[in-house]
Amino acid sequence: MGHTSNPRGRECHHCKEWIAPGAAHDCWTTTEAALTDHLSDELREAWERLRDSAAALGEQRIYASGTCIMFARDTCYAFVRPKKRLLELCVFLGREVKAPQIRRADRRSRTKVAHVIRIIHRDEVEPPLTEWLAEAYALQDAMPALKTRTRL
Repeated sequence: MGHTSNPRGRECHHCKEWIAPGAAHDCWTTTEAALTDHLSDELREAWERLRDSAAALGEQRIYASGTCIMFARDTCYAFVRPKKRLLELCVFLGREVKAPQIRRADRRSRTKVAHVIRIIHRDEVEPPLTEWLAEAYALQDAMPALKTRTRL
């Protein structure tokens, strides 16, 4: 089945922006600054402490993608969605953790469970949250199958 273009344009299904016919559009291209510029001073301090804690774990890529800031080694081990009133942190662990800080835990694969944590103040970026980040960072070392898998 062929694809026909709309002469009036289209709406991006990600960002809901109207795109004129033939116009270039890449709403997934963004920066950390663009995603965090709206944060209150309190949330900015929490973000900076969280970013510093993750960066101190070792070599990795920290980059913005869509509405998130990703923390990745070979694969993503955590990401943050900066929102108006909070930071929504998602940490991928090899086990399910039950704790008051964790709003939700969803199994994402046979080996990973996504844990959603809401952060509203810099004082929340301390153990056990920083320990979970370190555990997620180290998970790839504990799972050789992830390191040997080839990318397409």
